[in-house]
Amino acid sequence: MGLALDEARAALATGDVPVGAVVVGPGGAVVGTGRNAREAAGDPTAHAEVLALRAASVTLGRWRLDDCTLVVTLEPCLMCAGATVLARVPRLVLGAWDPKAGACGSQWDVVRDRRLNHRVEVVGGVREDECGAVLRDFFAGHRTG
Repeated sequence: MGLALDEARAALATGDVPVGAVVVGPGGAVVGTGRNAREAAGDPTAHAEVLALRAASVTLGRWRLDDCTLVVTLEPCLMCAGATVLARVPRLVLGAWDPKAGACGSQWDVVRDRRLNHRVEVVGGVREDECGAVLRDFFAGHRTG
């Protein structure tokens, strides 16, 4: 989670919402990293999780990440939860829960939906206070009035 937090903090330089993600491979090495880059890339799909999954796929030379763990500082949204399922990731470790848009147990539970062909184990609340503080500080600086 420390590496994911480093990625989240790096997103601040481009004005992106500070969310970071890493994919840990079967041997315990980091095989992909990502940080929110919607502002930097002008891409609505440039979420930390999607970028980390893409990087892991390139590193491993395959789309099926069925022996990896995705670690992310904020509970994934619908798109990222769907990407996690489609990549066949077996385990998701998340920091802060997202009660407004979270799709891994808060608003929806896409990753454990029995109607899908793959389900993801969710380990939540890892360094939750620290992950949440990075986001709270970011949004406090963007609020006016």
